[in-house]
Amino acid sequence: MRALLFAGQGSQRQGMGAEVLDAFPEHCALADDILGLSIRELCLHGGDRLRLTRYAQPALFTVHALTYLAGREEQGEPDVVAGHSLGEFNALMVAGVLDFAGGLRLVAERGRLMGEADGGAMAAVLGAGLTGVERTLAASGRTDVEVANDNSATQVVISGTAAGVSAVTALLTAGDPAIRCVPLPVSAAFHSREMAPAARAFAAVLAGTPLAPPRLPVISNVTARPYPPGEPVAALLGRQIRSRVRWTETMEHLLDSGVDEVTEIGRGRTLTGFWREAAATRRPPAAPGRATPASAPAVPALAVPGRATPAPAVPAAPTAPVASAVPAASTAPAEPAGSGLGSARFREVYRSRYAYAAGSMFQGIASTDLVVRMAGAGLFGFFGTGGLPLSGIRAALDDIGRRLPPGAPYGMNLLHDMTDGAGERATVDLFLRYGVRYVEAAAFTRVTAPLVLYRAKGAHRDPGGRPVAVNQVLAKVSRPEVARQFLAPPPPELLDRLRAEGALTAEEAAAAAALPVASDLCVESDSGGHTDGGVALALLPTFVRLRDRAAAAADGEPVRVGAAGGIGTPEAAAACFLLGADFVLTGSVNQCSPQAGTSDAVKDLLAGLDVQDVTYAPAGDLFELGSRVQVVRRGTLFPARANQLYELYRRHARLEDIDARTLATLERGCFGRPLAEVWDRTARHYRDTGRPEIVHDAERDPKRRMALVFKWYFAESSRAALAGAKENSANFQVHCGPAMGAFNRLVEGTALESWRRRDVDAIADLLMTGAAEVLAAAR
Repeated sequence: MRALLFAGQGSQRQGMGAEVLDAFPEHCALADDILGLSIRELCLHGGDRLRLTRYAQPALFTVHALTYLAGREEQGEPDVVAGHSLGEFNALMVAGVLDFAGGLRLVAERGRLMGEADGGAMAAVLGAGLTGVERTLAASGRTDVEVANDNSATQVVISGTAAGVSAVTALLTAGDPAIRCVPLPVSAAFHSREMAPAARAFAAVLAGTPLAPPRLPVISNVTARPYPPGEPVAALLGRQIRSRVRWTETMEHLLDSGVDEVTEIGRGRTLTGFWREAAATRRPPAAPGRATPASAPAVPALAVPGRATPAPAVPAAPTAPVASAVPAASTAPAEPAGSGLGSARFREVYRSRYAYAAGSMFQGIASTDLVVRMAGAGLFGFFGTGGLPLSGIRAALDDIGRRLPPGAPYGMNLLHDMTDGAGERATVDLFLRYGVRYVEAAAFTRVTAPLVLYRAKGAHRDPGGRPVAVNQVLAKVSRPEVARQFLAPPPPELLDRLRAEGALTAEEAAAAAALPVASDLCVESDSGGHTDGGVALALLPTFVRLRDRAAAAADGEPVRVGAAGGIGTPEAAAACFLLGADFVLTGSVNQCSPQAGTSDAVKDLLAGLDVQDVTYAPAGDLFELGSRVQVVRRGTLFPARANQLYELYRRHARLEDIDARTLATLERGCFGRPLAEVWDRTARHYRDTGRPEIVHDAERDPKRRMALVFKWYFAESSRAALAGAKENSANFQVHCGPAMGAFNRLVEGTALESWRRRDVDAIADLLMTGAAEVLAAAR
């Protein structure tokens, strides 16, 4: 049996629906009429409006409804449907209780009523469980706080007055240091008695709305059971706004009913994670000779061959993502063969089942969903901070902190920018404030003071006198001269400067002086994005020898050496281990997964690549230097147009020197607007971001101005790809290496041929268990 699950509020994001809105013009026109605004503009460019309940709810209902309609023919009808809070309205649409227009009208009114509620607070409670929360509520004597969402065995949301929620969370955390409480940024106490006025008003709206009997079972949030046949749907639906969302019980009911497959519609795999947690922690089947109660037939926990159980993801809370926890160790799958490859110490330090990590991809393509999914599967991933402002990095850290228990392993990318040392220092300061213990250092041509600060902070001598680092630095390098810097201790002058300014203590500086800058050195060969196009067969043995020589003169723990680039098959991973790699790190293949933070349009493109469908093009961030990145060439004109822009820049001193015909071609093809407008937008961007001196310099230097205009194309081509703007697909800039094509050929004809089934942990399992089999067969 298959259940279809719809996510609720909290899963909205700007750009959602890009892959389906244009396919349903009549539905979008109808939504425009009902809402009095452009649904396409709201979903793709809504910005801060999508944080408001009155806009978020109709936008999500529309996108989820169209996503269901788009996939209905391929996936068929489900056996049962359910939705988390707002998602229940989509479930009712699937069951024929209401049509698209009727559902949207109800959701718009629901969003308005809930958005008008004011006062109150909510908080996610991690690690206490429903029984623990209810026990604390009873002991507190407070009647102004109640459970709003029972999402899973490890995650509960409470709701009530601000004073009450504050008092209860203090009691919960004081009683057990393992319990975490995360306040949610909401304006009211949703799913609590505080919503009674809104519920009464919405019940009146429902009374005037025709609702048909469900033609499929729909699980009610209020009862965690199907809507009863013969009883009006409005009776239960009217209570939903102020009632508890009984999601744990809903998952248990699906399991008891024989459901063995779920399909989720919504960003990420939040509800799928709750389903799998329920399956993993469900009571075992009855022993032979013992009857199983008829009300609770024994159903085996959901198991996907070759795939680890993932972490529960963020639930659809009323107005914001809610935290979740990683499954207990007792529910983890048995260790597969690939767990014996590489360095045992790497697995210990990074707390990973494999000597394997998912590397960062810029602008959050290596997303928080990816990081949480990897952690929940007993694996390790880095979040991609490149190209994000400090506020975006902080938001990612907050999101990860809400969704993982304290101390859960994950890493953050630290991308070097030779033009912005202050930004690098601010990022490191942020990492230290948040207690980030693992950093992937990329694009460094030299060791910098902020990087040394990160590595040295907390360093000390153990009781035996050996230097110990608290923070791990995995440095991605492709040149021996850079590798030597990371294999050596920090330059003394940098340690002295950091100590003099008070950033490091004398103890930290002294311990760091005996430690290499990197804990791990990753050889980056033929990868996507910035790459020197190196060959792993040459680089990896060279760097291993460099490490061995450095280790002979050091008294700390030896640096581990790994490999990245071109790893898209088990054979490639096996070759890296055979060459002496302590670990492997993947990138391109993870970009084509449900957890990747790029658009579905890009994932569709990536899933069709072969090994020859990538090439090199100029890099936007280092455009003037002629630096190059590896990108997709199939299905996009970006490489050709980017190369044309660089050649024009190289040959001309200013825009005015380029012939009129070429300029017209650029305006029509690359930019889609006059170059004068491009410059106006570029200048406004730098002024708005507090860098007017860049504009001033460019207005005095025509070649600098030309470079900034051309670089606008690179930024816009990345934005178009991330948003899945199909009208601009010819200009998609997608960083990718040949590993993607190799992986596509590997999974051709299997369940993983569809990128929608390529969860990042499934990719890791396939590559690592396959690598173990390759090496075993070669013995």
